[in-house]
Amino acid sequence: MQHKLIHDDGSKTWAVILETGDEVTACLQSFANAQNLSAAHLTAIGAFERAVLGYFEWDRKTYRRNRVDNQCEVVALLGDVALKDGEPKLHMHAVLGQPDGRALGGHLLEGHVRPTLEVVVTETPAHLHRHFDADAGLALIRMGRER
Repeated sequence: MQHKLIHDDGSKTWAVILETGDEVTACLQSFANAQNLSAAHLTAIGAFERAVLGYFEWDRKTYRRNRVDNQCEVVALLGDVALKDGEPKLHMHAVLGQPDGRALGGHLLEGHVRPTLEVVVTETPAHLHRHFDADAGLALIRMGRER
């Protein structure tokens, strides 16, 4: 993983480039920790040799793991960084293009890069905090109130 600060006017923007063999969630979590991000959003395009997408099963309050065991295009990857228990926490969704033109999408649990993933991370001005929501079974961003 390589990164470069490409804009800084009070909030920062980085280009983060992942290469073959990099695992996206581990790399971007490491980057968020190193930069001490408390709020950011990210976008990316590129390709994976394989990935795991999650579908949140509401009744079970858990993610179904859907493996994608082939080379695929990262048509869109969107995500954010917010604080959970005082530490940066990633939340990403991806749309993956298949060889036959179909698209698969969901919560990105794993993505193994081949040959590249081009990520733009933009710091946002307000601190965002995730708090556990018992009804959802998830840590959700809450604005303007502590729980």
